[in-house]
Amino acid sequence: MRWLLALFCLSMASVSQAAFTETIVTRPVDKIAPSPLQLKPQPAVPIDKILVVKSERRLQLISGGAPLKTYRISLGKQPKGAKMREGDKRTPEGFYWIDWRKESDRYNLAMHVSYPNISDSARARREGVPPGGMIMIHGTPLDEEYPEEFFHTLDWTEGCIAMTNRDMREVWDMVPDGTMIEIRP
Repeated sequence: MRWLLALFCLSMASVSQAAFTETIVTRPVDKIAPSPLQLKPQPAVPIDKILVVKSERRLQLISGGAPLKTYRISLGKQPKGAKMREGDKRTPEGFYWIDWRKESDRYNLAMHVSYPNISDSARARREGVPPGGMIMIHGTPLDEEYPEEFFHTLDWTEGCIAMTNRDMREVWDMVPDGTMIEIRP
């Protein structure tokens, strides 16, 4: 008799589970709103690396080892040399990662560069200075007094890499978080 009761309970559990599963599965997938925590879709052409050549004011998107797209950039107000400390207005040099992004009230879209890396932190510690941080690739301010073209022709940031808002939108859409960025002199 116990085995009959157990069989009855198992069959009821499986039927109720199937009904619950059926309710979830039958919802049309295209009508489900995407979660804000979902990762953004990968671009059609995967970007392996971002290469910044400071002396040429150039940012390149690299795919499969070859340059895919090139953009004009602006750098920190002191563009020569690697960033040595907080507030020196220099753009860092070395290997980093794009580790997060945000929509900025001040600079439209912004992607964070993982500066300082281990070498930068060790050097700053040896010299007894703060290494700095918050190095971003970002767009330009929307300002009626100073049009975007004004920013695009000079080095004006505090150490970040700036580009036109149109170019920044393209890079934002093509480059996933976790992409390596190499910044050369």
